[in-house]
Amino acid sequence: MSLLPQRRYPTVTQLVACARSLAVRRPSLCALREVGASRAGRPLHLLSVGHARRAVLVVSGAHANEPTGACTVLSLAERVLAEEGLRRDTSWHFLLCVDPDGASLHVTPAPRSLYDYHLGFFRPAAEEQPEWSPSVLPAHRLPPETRALTRVIDELRPYLQVTLHGTDLGGSWVQLTKDIPGLAEPFAKSAAQLHIPVETGASDAAGWAASGPGVHVMPAPGAGAAYPSMPDDARHSTWYATHRYGGLTAVVEVPMWASDLVDDPAPHPAPAAAIRRVARRLLRDAVEVDRVLAEALPRLDGADGPLLRAARWVLDLVPGLAADWTHTPPAGTTMAYVSSVDAFGRRLPLRAAAMLLRVLRENGDRAAPGLERLVATWSAAFAERFRARWVPLEHQVEHQARTVVTAARYARGRAA
Repeated sequence: MSLLPQRRYPTVTQLVACARSLAVRRPSLCALREVGASRAGRPLHLLSVGHARRAVLVVSGAHANEPTGACTVLSLAERVLAEEGLRRDTSWHFLLCVDPDGASLHVTPAPRSLYDYHLGFFRPAAEEQPEWSPSVLPAHRLPPETRALTRVIDELRPYLQVTLHGTDLGGSWVQLTKDIPGLAEPFAKSAAQLHIPVETGASDAAGWAASGPGVHVMPAPGAGAAYPSMPDDARHSTWYATHRYGGLTAVVEVPMWASDLVDDPAPHPAPAAAIRRVARRLLRDAVEVDRVLAEALPRLDGADGPLLRAARWVLDLVPGLAADWTHTPPAGTTMAYVSSVDAFGRRLPLRAAAMLLRVLRENGDRAAPGLERLVATWSAAFAERFRARWVPLEHQVEHQARTVVTAARYARGRAA
């Protein structure tokens, strides 16, 4: 039985309260402690289950707009407590929310639609994201959340770190810093059982090797990036900190709304033309948001909060990314890959518009009603184009939890 009173995405306060309840109920096996604090002084909590030296670290809340992981860490902790075999020679450690400041700004506990989801949207700029900041900032400027996560990795030396991510609309996929042989089959089986499409051509993993459908292995350091304009590089993120101790990291992505278009392995008949159309729309939509921003900015009286910084950061990504896309598409481009790029192209200006809308509303700006209509229109068009269907929260959590347990099992053999 779930610790949560109802199936919805919990706040950080609710998440910590549930973890504390577990620690009180099973004090011989569970411990909850603070391992750092955020920039705003919010505590970072680590829930540990078991005492074995061999460790798995599960990180939740790296991206505020990807809330499924908060439910998954609780589900996993309960499962580890219930199944002695999972903790017989392995201790499990759950960093409950690595970015509580971001979580306080993203507000969608029970979204009814993509529009509803975007009305409360927040995702910080790269330098303010705990996992990504090492890829864009020098060491002396890293945020405290990043330093706390790195200290936990240095303390535990996990053979596996799993970071729980998600997407608003699409499918499920896994990114690995080293291959975990055998993971792809049970991952695909779980997705099929729960009617979740596997995102076989995830644009996040463009150009990466695949050890099976939807399971992507990151290129070695020194390999060229698929999108050279993107300022962050996963190979410089906290995902690679586990390699110092012979470990690896798995990134497990699940969708809130599913689209079967991202699970189509058929070759695309005209990928270059299709991606050029996506790039043109991306540029056009971003210009529309930028125009609203430029017109409203003089009235915002020097506003420079995290929402506005994030909206500007997204808009700054667009020209370079559109140029990257117009180069020769990867060999063997599939329908799934083009669909994933299409979704990414719709997602970026919509996110920038949604965060700017929140700033305009907070300031009572006259441009807010028009921008709200644009967010509503783009959200509806996104859902319609991809035939979006809601994935029940229990299915999101079950698939993510199954994948974590399977990755831990197979990676343990690899580490041995």
